[in-house]
Amino acid sequence: MPILVNHIDHIYNPGTVFEKKALSDVSFSIEDGEYIGLVGHTGSGKSTLALHLNGLMKPDSGGIYFDGVDIASEGYDMKALRGKVGLVFQYPEHQLFEEDVFTDVCFGPKNLGLERQEVELRAYEALKAVGIEDDRFYVSPFDLSGGEKRRAAIAGVLAMKPKVLVLDEPCAGLDPHGREEILSIADDLHDSLGITVVLISHSMDDLAEHVDRLLVMHNGQLVMDGPTREVFMNRKELEAMGLAVPEAAAVLSDLKGMGLPVRTDLITVEEAKNEIIRALRSRF
Repeated sequence: MPILVNHIDHIYNPGTVFEKKALSDVSFSIEDGEYIGLVGHTGSGKSTLALHLNGLMKPDSGGIYFDGVDIASEGYDMKALRGKVGLVFQYPEHQLFEEDVFTDVCFGPKNLGLERQEVELRAYEALKAVGIEDDRFYVSPFDLSGGEKRRAAIAGVLAMKPKVLVLDEPCAGLDPHGREEILSIADDLHDSLGITVVLISHSMDDLAEHVDRLLVMHNGQLVMDGPTREVFMNRKELEAMGLAVPEAAAVLSDLKGMGLPVRTDLITVEEAKNEIIRALRSRF
C-alpha cells in the first residue's frame, strides 16, 4: 500500500490557551490506484490531515508510512516523498511565480536534481496531461485564464511524477465549466495514468460523481470510511455534522417519503433521473 496512517494525533499551539487538537487517533490506509474523497466541515481536520500525507506536517504521536517505511525515520528522504505524494493546495495558482508557464512547471523536477532533458520532458508531458496548449507554454502564468492557471499549477505537481495526488478543494472559486475541467483532469489522471487520487471537497455532488471511497472527518476524528454510496446512506449522521448528502440522494429520499416507490441508495444526477422515470412509468 502507498500510505498507512497509524493512530496519528496533532495538536496546534500545545501548552497555550490556544491549544487545539486538530487530529485525534486517525488511522486508515490508501491503496494503489484508489480514488478517495476526503470531506468534513470547516475545522474538521481534513486539510491538516492532507499536510501530513507528504510530511509537510508531522504527527505528535502515531506514524505515517509510505510504501511500508515510516516517513519520520532517521535519514528519510523527504524530498523524494514529496515527489511521490503530490499536494495541490487550494488556489494553487497563487504559487505560480516564474517568467513563463513552462519554466514554472520545470521547477519541481529540476529541484529533484534531474537532467535538463528529463526535466523538460516531464514538464511537457504534465502540461499536455492537463490540457495546456503549446502556444501557452511560454506566456507569463499571470496572462493565463483562471482555469488555465489552476491547470498549470497542477501540472507543476504532476511533473514530479507522483504516485499519489492530493487535491485540496481544486475547484474552489471556479465557474461550472472550470470545475468540470479540473474534475475531468483528476478522472483522467486516475483512470489513464493510474495515479492514486485523494480529492478534498465540500461539494457532495462532485464526490458522488467521481470518487469510489469516502473519508469523513469531524472534530479531528475519522468518523466514517467506506464506499461512497454506503457513506451517503447515513444522511442523518452527516447532517448532524453539518454536512449534506448529494442533491440527487436528497431528492430521492424526499420522493420516497411522499410515496413514490424509488430507491434511496442512488447518489448521482443521472442515476436519480433514471430512477424517477422508472418509478413514474411503473404507476401507469
